[in-house]
Amino acid sequence: MGADEVVTAEDGTRLWATRGGEGAPVVCCHGGPGLWDFLGDLAGLLADRATVYRWDQRGCGRSQRRGPYSVARSVADLDAVRRHFGLERMALLGHSYGAQLALQYALDHPERVSALVYVSGSGIDARDTWRSAYHRNLRANLGADVDRWEALGDREQRTEAEIREWCVLQWSADYADREKAREQAEESATPWFGVNFACNTTVNADVNRTSGTPELLAACQELEVPVLIVHGAEDIRPDWALDSLERALPRVSRTLLDGAGHLPWVERPHAFRAAVGDFLARELPFHGR
Repeated sequence: MGADEVVTAEDGTRLWATRGGEGAPVVCCHGGPGLWDFLGDLAGLLADRATVYRWDQRGCGRSQRRGPYSVARSVADLDAVRRHFGLERMALLGHSYGAQLALQYALDHPERVSALVYVSGSGIDARDTWRSAYHRNLRANLGADVDRWEALGDREQRTEAEIREWCVLQWSADYADREKAREQAEESATPWFGVNFACNTTVNADVNRTSGTPELLAACQELEVPVLIVHGAEDIRPDWALDSLERALPRVSRTLLDGAGHLPWVERPHAFRAAVGDFLARELPFHGR
């Protein structure tokens, strides 16, 4: 990928960003909230089909640790990334929470979005409709590690090493291949940039307030941007949570990748590249920069 760049948000907050590849612009939104961009391998899969832009959301990773934190603020920061790179329109690819962020940006600024790839998101219903299934699946995948995960999670004071261990254990549940899961979770935590728990708590509360509302449903029904929903069949977040989003969107296709969990490009890279690459080729005319 390209060199590190500094994007300056409207309020002066400094955001880390980078770009690479050749073709129509695709801007990635990483998950979390409160984490950092770990979509480098994903970007590499698409580098021959698109110019891929990646960035760390405010307060996260290599970006300045500065609030305020909200979905609206993240939408404004994403637009600052767009302006920094001189993009009139762009495709968006969001993963997990980043899929919700990308969707919200498209709802707020549809004229600036050429296509949307919604990866491993959780739909538009109220979160309590699927969270119990998620927690059951999480605990089942943790297996013998569940006691250690709970013990670390219950501690009021944790060292940075203990926070990282807790995250690696939780993230290990996100992979379909249980034999490789711990190793893959370690890789996703390397390098380690720390978790912004204040951002996580505040933004999740923001998401909870809007999920399942008639206003969100109505906005999705009016969105004319082409959308591809991609989900791993073994993701501990249930695929059926996406049904209402698919029903609401006027221009949508959906791909379920067998043998993949929450990071489908890691476990099914060729299938992921084919599904997303074909969608982008169909919706975005190729051009160099």
